[in-house]
Amino acid sequence: MTGRTDPTARGERPRLGAVVPSSNTTVEPEFAAWAPAGASVHAARVPLVDVTAEALDAMAEGTVAAGERLGHAGVDAVAYACTTGSLVHGHGFDVDLEARLSDAADAPAVATALSVRRLLSALGARTVAVATPYTDDLNERERDYLADAGFDVVRLDGRGIERNTAIGRLTPGDAREQARRVLDRAPDADALFVSCTNYPTLGAVGDLWGTLPTVTSNLATLWDLCRVGGLDADGLPGDLPDPGEH
Repeated sequence: MTGRTDPTARGERPRLGAVVPSSNTTVEPEFAAWAPAGASVHAARVPLVDVTAEALDAMAEGTVAAGERLGHAGVDAVAYACTTGSLVHGHGFDVDLEARLSDAADAPAVATALSVRRLLSALGARTVAVATPYTDDLNERERDYLADAGFDVVRLDGRGIERNTAIGRLTPGDAREQARRVLDRAPDADALFVSCTNYPTLGAVGDLWGTLPTVTSNLATLWDLCRVGGLDADGLPGDLPDPGEH
């Protein structure tokens, strides 16, 4: 066991919680790799197989119970880590979701869709190019959600994938290729958003940021968790604003 760091050695380390779809295989490794130094990540799962509006509705019903279980671990902040699951019914539903999760976990809470809005706003973005793995129905819901928040979606490209395990098998290289294809067709965009917490993206952010400020679902969620948890976000990729100022 030599050469390995004991993650419990610091005693009272920050604890970050995440409610994730049961088929999500990306949130936990990306959060663990990019969370602030010394923080630990703890997840509770709620059932989801296919990424459809009906399945997302059913998944949201398990949020409170999952939040309660994370509360048993004494998390310092908790996220509902699902983009379309937190925007499927538009603004208002997302705010209520955060409030219910916070009450259940007895900790500050964020929902990915609102985290994306907050980070795009903090970056001063107005015109946004969007890349997603989703089907057309969810893409249009996402377009409407961003438009209602005041963002002009100048280009949106989806992969048409419904099965969430298939989304999880994509790579940061896939995200990079799709994002560059979108940006080639959106020269007037002032920010890029790559959507879906199960789409592996954080490894691509550094390269993409060299072209345009880049927000991904997991990047925004982690940044927002740092904001509500009072943690340092310096280790996250990209030239991000200080979460303590927003």
